[in-house]
Amino acid sequence: MGFSTLIDILGSVMIGGVLLLILLRLNDSAVQNSFQYNGEMIVQRNLVEIVQLLEYDFRKIGYCKDWVNFPDPTKAILVADSTSIIFLTDVDSDKFMDTLSYSIGSTDELLQTPNPNDIMLYRQVNNSPRITSNLGVTLFRLTYFDSFGVEIPFPITITSKIHTMQIDLIVEDVAAYNQEYNRVFWRQIRLAARNLNNR
Repeated sequence: MGFSTLIDILGSVMIGGVLLLILLRLNDSAVQNSFQYNGEMIVQRNLVEIVQLLEYDFRKIGYCKDWVNFPDPTKAILVADSTSIIFLTDVDSDKFMDTLSYSIGSTDELLQTPNPNDIMLYRQVNNSPRITSNLGVTLFRLTYFDSFGVEIPFPITITSKIHTMQIDLIVEDVAAYNQEYNRVFWRQIRLAARNLNNR
């Protein structure tokens, strides 16, 4: 075996190694793109699910199928905070008022997920168990305004002043590729329940 054969073998090994590195890089890039695309689709789907439920529930603040059972809509909101709200509504249209609440948990409740920022968004009707699922919520914030559009500062002691509200919501991936989390922001500006206007 001559010197030229040895150089040919070394050259082949080097070219093969470069080709293998290129293939591995292409594979890694394809996996990352696939993960990002699927993650973005899941995040957007989760956001749509949450938004539909929030808008449906919040627009029914103070609603009762039989208005005689709840004649004063100024008493519809019981508690209003930046991350929680409790209000009266007829959830199942049975002509009786229910107490519906939304609140968030802490990041400590979801230590088992890779995303360090995700929190639980809780929904509770009357005294039934709180309903929740980990949909990647990282921010749920409420801002309240009076009938003149002026922001009401916290703590809100007179909830009857609330005329409209703003909802800010951020949803991220529960798991990410290389710690790159897809993020979607949604804001409902000046959401007004029809029954809050019946004053």
